[in-house]
Amino acid sequence: MTHIFHITTGADWAGAQKSGEYAADSLETEGFIHCSDPRQVVGVANARFRGRADLVLLHVDVRRLDAEVRYENLEGGNDLFPHVYGAIPVAAVVKVTRLQPGDGGVFEIDDSEPG
Repeated sequence: MTHIFHITTGADWAGAQKSGEYAADSLETEGFIHCSDPRQVVGVANARFRGRADLVLLHVDVRRLDAEVRYENLEGGNDLFPHVYGAIPVAAVVKVTRLQPGDGGVFEIDDSEPG
């Protein structure tokens, strides 16, 4: 898989564009940036960000990362999630899409997204 995905705010992405790299708060507190594979995006969005209208989805090309990507499950269950162990260079983000909730604040992504 060459693309992984990260949900962040539009404001945080704008800041990353100015600095040249994106570093979520979790990089400092947990040592990595939480990401998702394509089938995990909607579940993560609804579990962590339900109702938020200020979000963007970063499409990250793992081939453009200098940092290690590990697939791990740190919260239980059977699903492995990609974690980026370093900052994400802006050049590794190949696409950014708005992530808007639908009725009742629930996120849905059609078949053409996020890939």
